[in-house]
Amino acid sequence: MFLRAKDRFKDGKHHRYWSIVENRRVADGRVVQRQVLYLGEINDSQKAAWCRTIDVLDEDQDTSAQVALFPEDRSAPALDCDVVQVRLSGLKLHRPRQWGACWLACGLWEQLQLDRFWQPRLRPSRKRTRWLNVLKTLVCYRLIDPGSEWRLHRHWYDHSAMGDLLGEDFTIAHSHTLYRCLDRLLEHKKALFSYLQERWQSLFDVRFDVLLYDLTSTYFESDPPGYGKRKHGYSRDKRPDCVQVVIALIVTPEGFPLAYEVLPGNTSDNTTLEDFLAKIKAQYGKAERVWVMDRGIPTEASLASMRAADLPVHYLVGTPKGRLSKLEKTFLTRPWAQVRESVDVKLLEQDAEIYILARSHGRMHKERAMRQRRLRRLWQRLRELQHQRLTRDALLLKLGAAKKEAGRAYGLLDFGQLNVILPEFGRIFAAQIGAQQIVAFTPTRLTQLLAVQGEGEGLGRDWLVGIG
Repeated sequence: MFLRAKDRFKDGKHHRYWSIVENRRVADGRVVQRQVLYLGEINDSQKAAWCRTIDVLDEDQDTSAQVALFPEDRSAPALDCDVVQVRLSGLKLHRPRQWGACWLACGLWEQLQLDRFWQPRLRPSRKRTRWLNVLKTLVCYRLIDPGSEWRLHRHWYDHSAMGDLLGEDFTIAHSHTLYRCLDRLLEHKKALFSYLQERWQSLFDVRFDVLLYDLTSTYFESDPPGYGKRKHGYSRDKRPDCVQVVIALIVTPEGFPLAYEVLPGNTSDNTTLEDFLAKIKAQYGKAERVWVMDRGIPTEASLASMRAADLPVHYLVGTPKGRLSKLEKTFLTRPWAQVRESVDVKLLEQDAEIYILARSHGRMHKERAMRQRRLRRLWQRLRELQHQRLTRDALLLKLGAAKKEAGRAYGLLDFGQLNVILPEFGRIFAAQIGAQQIVAFTPTRLTQLLAVQGEGEGLGRDWLVGIG
């Protein structure tokens, strides 16, 4: 890399603009220049913009003096400090590194006072490996540019200023060192969560009375190991052919994590709640907390035990779909109450629980637009199939692909016998909507019918949640 200047005469004045550029060799052998950083204008009329001073330390006198840097081909103006002429053509960037983000990440580490927690737990090894600095490097990497430990070892560490900030060389970024550091952290997981909770509360005076609990999974493209937590189970990633692990996480509404666990891949969601209730109670003590969960996580037995606890545990959870029909008639007689703009609710107290029927107009319009968009794409695809001469089997395959892409919107269409839409019968698509009309589809007609259906029962965006 090197500095490049561009001169320009504008309005009778001479202007010089500087950039940092690098040479790149392209496929045909030519060398092209890529601008890395634009520095702006440097000229005599605005010497404050290009006059840069630095502090030079005199080791013999143990004092510092200020000098000014000027290009070699320019005469320096009268200044109160010494002048150093710089040969710009000889300047190059050697191993540029990311500094600001690394410095800020280390500052956040200090704000949390994590050195106080980790120093007695991660002492240097007999080979003088400073495990605390290895951990700092891992944490900053995850915060700035998250990726694998192998990528940190091969690429990121050399392009960051972590070595300069920590006073370390490349030995702390060796791949085996990074993995061994992670092994040393697991035994301190519970203590770390408690310490971070105290620091979070001390810094921001927050409360931990509302907890969000959910589960996810991550899969491995490998053969089943026969041991450990990698097992086949319900795949949220649509990869039932791969082994997986289930990750359970508890966070606050602000996103602060309080606990997590890595569970076997065949763990069922509704078997995890009781263990986490006991874990949070043992680690953070008894308190009036509200748990927010999906409807598939708690069971009726677990909800009953939460209500019957010495200090009742409140919850906000989606109501099972099978109960909606039982409550439908009761809700019809109750009025809507607006809780905020475009959100209305109905309340029903029954069986020691409060049920809330919520209706969001914004969400209803959003989902209606999504259905309309899918129907328009489906309609366009059907028109394309009309102009293709296909066999019966080929047509079925293409209709199946269109059905998969359209999702639930495909259920609004009810095609007649297959021979009605084959090319030799005129290539006319006929479909039934709402079991009432048979129409030759046009995009405008589709939109109007969907809007009418959206105003009726079943297409509004309503959902039930129970509060204990």
